[in-house]
Amino acid sequence: MANLSYLPPVLALSLLVVFAADASTLQDYCVTILGNSVCKDPKLVEANDFFFSVLHIAGNTTNPTGSRVTPVFAAQLPGLNTLGISMARVDIAPWGINPPHSHPRATEIFTVLEGTLEVGFITSNPENRHFRKVLQKGDVFVFPIGLIHYQRNIGNAHVVAIAALSSQNPGGITIGNAMFGATPEIASEVLVKAFQLDKTIINYLQSKF
Repeated sequence: MANLSYLPPVLALSLLVVFAADASTLQDYCVTILGNSVCKDPKLVEANDFFFSVLHIAGNTTNPTGSRVTPVFAAQLPGLNTLGISMARVDIAPWGINPPHSHPRATEIFTVLEGTLEVGFITSNPENRHFRKVLQKGDVFVFPIGLIHYQRNIGNAHVVAIAALSSQNPGGITIGNAMFGATPEIASEVLVKAFQLDKTIINYLQSKF
């Protein structure tokens, strides 16, 4: 990091913001071969490396949460590598939820295509402020990077939405799965103190996940 002590505060701050941003790519693209981090020979790159046809297919929501996320990350679309973006289709059955989760590497902008749903996110400690909104078809909502958020279908029709994310690999941490379904599991004594619950309840939650 450069020494910014000699610069006016406003200019120094602006340079820090620039330094914190994603690095620029040094070439037009770096298509990867799936399962390999090495760039494909540009002479062998073709249009299909930038193409993925799946988002017209409804996700199967017959599961305990009543939701399905269909990702289009670099793992699915090699042409996204180094471009810093990705997206996903989100299907939620009536009264289903996309459980509380976070994306450690991406901000998410969420657009409703069909249906009505409640969305929300929680700010970091100590405020833990809950921002909540009901969205209709055509509405857009943003979830800041790293913050826990959720979606809940509050209507009788299927919800379809598109999420765009500011990373080719945003990551996903579903809170319930992480806490109660970790491998190897978190000691129940830790969870008892953290959630202020009886050990039998903690053991039950671990068995569910």
